[in-house]
Amino acid sequence: MTTQSFADVEFVVRSITRTCLANEKEFGDLDAVVGDGDFGYSLARGFEIVDKDWDSYDRTDIGTFLQKIAVTITSRIGGTSGPIWGTAFLRAAGQVKGQTELSGADVVRMLRASIEGIKQRGASDVGDKTLLDALVPMTDTVEAAVAAGRKPADVVADAAQAAREAADATTPMLARRGRAAYTGERSIGSPDAGAVAVAVITERLATEWAARSSDQPL
Repeated sequence: MTTQSFADVEFVVRSITRTCLANEKEFGDLDAVVGDGDFGYSLARGFEIVDKDWDSYDRTDIGTFLQKIAVTITSRIGGTSGPIWGTAFLRAAGQVKGQTELSGADVVRMLRASIEGIKQRGASDVGDKTLLDALVPMTDTVEAAVAAGRKPADVVADAAQAAREAADATTPMLARRGRAAYTGERSIGSPDAGAVAVAVITERLATEWAARSSDQPL
C-alpha cells in the first residue's frame, strides 16, 4: 500500500525529474561559462531514464525506491554529475531503508546524509563554489522550519528562498572544485551551475507543492 509519505517522495522525485528535463539548456548554458557545458545535458539524459523507467522501480519501501533511482542516476548521468547526484540519492536512501513513512526529522537526516556523501565523493565543502553552497543552507532552513512545526508547503517555500539566495551568493566566489576550478579567477562573476540547479529544483517543487491538497504537519 502506498502511504502519504511514499506519495510525497514520489512527488518530489518526479518534480526533480521534470525540472532537470525542462532546464537542460539553462543548466548547460550556466555550466558553459566556466565549465564544459555538459551539466544540463548530463542531468537530462539521466533523468530521462528515470522518467522512462518510472513504473518499474521497486517500491517495497522508500529506501529501496530511492536506491533504485540512485543506481539509474549513477550509471546514466555522465561526467562528475552522475557519481555526485547518485551518491546524494543513495545516502538518502540508506537513512530510510525499510520505511514507508517519513517524519520531518527523517527528511532532515536524508538531506544531511546526502550532503556528507557529496562532500566525500567530490572532496568538496561549503565555500568551494559547488552545489553544496546552496544545498547546505537550504537544509539548515528545512531543519529550522521542521523544528518550528511549519507545514510542508511552508517548509518547501522557505527552502526555495534559502536555496535561491545561496545560489546567487556563489556569483562572487572563486571555484575550488570541479572543472570551473581550472579557470581560476574567471570563475568569479557567474553563479555555480550546480547551486543554481538546486535553487531551480526547489523553487519548482515549492510551486507544485503549494498546489497540492495534502498539507499535514511534518
